[in-house]
Amino acid sequence: MNTSLDDLQAWIGRSETVQDHIGATPVKALNATLDHPAIEVPAGTPLPPLWHWLYFLPLHRQSDIGADGHARRGGFLPPVPLPRRMWAGSQFEFRAPVRVGDAVERRSCIDDVTLKQGRTGPLVFVKVRHEVRCNAAAEPAIVEFHDIVYREARRPGDVEPPPQPADTGAPWQREIVPDDVLLFRYSALTFNGHRIHYDRRYVTEVEGYPGLIVHGPLIATLLMDLLRRHQPDAQVTGFRFKAVRPTFDLHPLRVNGRREGSQVRLWAQDHEGWLTMDATATLKD
Repeated sequence: MNTSLDDLQAWIGRSETVQDHIGATPVKALNATLDHPAIEVPAGTPLPPLWHWLYFLPLHRQSDIGADGHARRGGFLPPVPLPRRMWAGSQFEFRAPVRVGDAVERRSCIDDVTLKQGRTGPLVFVKVRHEVRCNAAAEPAIVEFHDIVYREARRPGDVEPPPQPADTGAPWQREIVPDDVLLFRYSALTFNGHRIHYDRRYVTEVEGYPGLIVHGPLIATLLMDLLRRHQPDAQVTGFRFKAVRPTFDLHPLRVNGRREGSQVRLWAQDHEGWLTMDATATLKD
């Protein structure tokens, strides 16, 4: 890295605020993408947990987009000089409902920047805090911490961390084929231009992966959707997830769940049975 950690940590405390309106069409579109029957979405309909990701979209000018499909670095996020960027995980507090028809505001702040040494080189972790408020409320309805990791380009001979076997015997299970149409639709819904999700030549020849990468937020959404399918009346007050291993579009994936008192253990696995995402949802008593 030719940028010092001190330079990157100078971004801590930087903030931005974005306004939006919770419209019905994105809700109907994600509902269809998750393969549910068509629904009516009148004003006042509460968003399922994580569906706020359909709003506050990154509306960067085309001339500001970098080679990987993300916005060029050095705006709100620090200019980390490492080429690969991934969503490592998130933590949420769902304090109040966000409803269709609400005027919403999201204030984002760079909470922390840290440097670690991984097996294949330096890793830079950026933690962003988001607070979503509805209708000019004083207190946030959602508090989210978003963990981003930056890595060096893949090199021949790089040794990846050993895979972890996923738990077996989950009472809730669903198999999903993450084909390129599903990935395209989710990228479009979230206005995500990152080429690793739709550009097979780029992801295999430039970033060195075997196939298109399934979005971490999409897998997290599928985990929460599994909970809703089995316990539709449950009220989720907290959620956290950690991406463990990349998931590719080449094979089906499986989402799993198990209720454990006031918590629900959720996890995703690939076709070989390796753990790809680990998550926990907390329910209202």
